[in-house]
Amino acid sequence: MEKKLKEIKENALKQISKIKNLEALRNYELKLLGRKGELTKLLRGLSDLSVDERKKLGKLANDIKTDLKDNIKSIKNNLDVDSGDKKFTDVTLPGDKLEQGHLNPLTILQHELEDIFTAMGFMVLDGPELESDYYNFEALNIPKYHPARDQQDTFYIDRDDKEDLVLRTQTSSMQVRAMQKFGAPLRCVVPGRVFRYEAIDATHDNTFYQIEGLMIDENISIANLISVLKEVLSGIFHTQATIRVRPGYFPFVEPGLEVDMQCTMCGGKGCSACKHGGWLEMLGSGMVHPNVLKAGNLDPNKYSGFAFGIGLERLAMMKYNINDIRLFRSGDIRFIEQF
Repeated sequence: MEKKLKEIKENALKQISKIKNLEALRNYELKLLGRKGELTKLLRGLSDLSVDERKKLGKLANDIKTDLKDNIKSIKNNLDVDSGDKKFTDVTLPGDKLEQGHLNPLTILQHELEDIFTAMGFMVLDGPELESDYYNFEALNIPKYHPARDQQDTFYIDRDDKEDLVLRTQTSSMQVRAMQKFGAPLRCVVPGRVFRYEAIDATHDNTFYQIEGLMIDENISIANLISVLKEVLSGIFHTQATIRVRPGYFPFVEPGLEVDMQCTMCGGKGCSACKHGGWLEMLGSGMVHPNVLKAGNLDPNKYSGFAFGIGLERLAMMKYNINDIRLFRSGDIRFIEQF
């Protein structure tokens, strides 16, 4: 067997040295060292030998096998280099341009808003999209019998236990959670996705984004609210914002305010963007209702605060002159590439 092993090695080295391409080398390697290869079959016969012969020939066989593998590897490396040299590379040519992805305009706008608010000392919080009926409604001064519930078509979740869960209809559901966790004073914003069961058209969707703002401290007034909103809108539209407030109704604030901004397209003179009224409706806001402060374990006789909610789609449509809300989640790469 020793003579046979040496003959296999000698013949293999001669054959390997004659091979000129990688495919032939791979085929010969399988023929020699594969499961049914010539050397592999011979090594299986070692089990029929005595212990002393197995030790002697086993070492020789392993050495031969290692030498053959090293030789094959060396030839393979040389063939790789040779094949690579045949392909000329002109290093003076410009490289291939790497395509970059694009952020959704809602993401861009959310990042801008977060930067503005953090610069004013607000925390950025996140909350659950699957919310309890308590935090989404009752803690916000909207009990089950309240007619305001009829204004929000809601996705309720069927459960076997007694707790009602809903897909949150507003980021306001984080107001009481934030007060319970952080107490007062408190400044925070909560961006996130909300859900409404309603028909989809150019200005309505069943899934959209809001950013909730909340500030609680002693002696907070409407003047503080107006000041913050002017700063935010001026930062987003990169121009000094002129705003006005008018009465509005939201169960979790008292008084409630609707906030309009003077149209940036016409400067308040009237155009198609503002329906020739000179003003654009921007958001709902107001002073936090005493019942909401109580639900957040805060004393309404000591603390006051304001809250507001901004729809990111509406803001983005105005900022980027987008005329259809459905484009934000259309998946149309032609739309995304513009931003």
